[in-house]
Amino acid sequence: MLFFWIFVIGAVLGYVFGHYVKPNRKLHKAIQQARLAGQSMLEEGNQGVYRTIVTDHNQTSELVVEVKELAVTRAGQVKVEYLSAYYKNPEFRTRKGEALMREVRELLGDYLPLNDVEWYENTERHEQALKHLDTLDKLQKQHIGS
Repeated sequence: MLFFWIFVIGAVLGYVFGHYVKPNRKLHKAIQQARLAGQSMLEEGNQGVYRTIVTDHNQTSELVVEVKELAVTRAGQVKVEYLSAYYKNPEFRTRKGEALMREVRELLGDYLPLNDVEWYENTERHEQALKHLDTLDKLQKQHIGS
């Protein structure tokens, strides 16, 4: 008889753990991962494209650089991080990868004119991320009770 009651109590505890406790842990972890992804998207900052003409040995090519805004100065300059770059004329220079990024840093420096950078539109993405983070907060309060 003792084994029967141990089995029944174990089955009830297993049912409670499997249907209530464990899914809440998985939901909590999924909500945390989604929240981190949303917050990182909000913190990524402005990104844009800077274009300039480069002349070397009587050849010219347009240099297109994708940049990320780090800070803006009072003088109208923006400190940037270079994300990617390429020349419109592939025969102009053949550097690729890190060598091209080093060349771009040497040519342009750390600061660019704020008005010359074409910034991507981020307001819609940020509003969408804020809406999803609000939904995640409501979901967490409803199911987990935090």
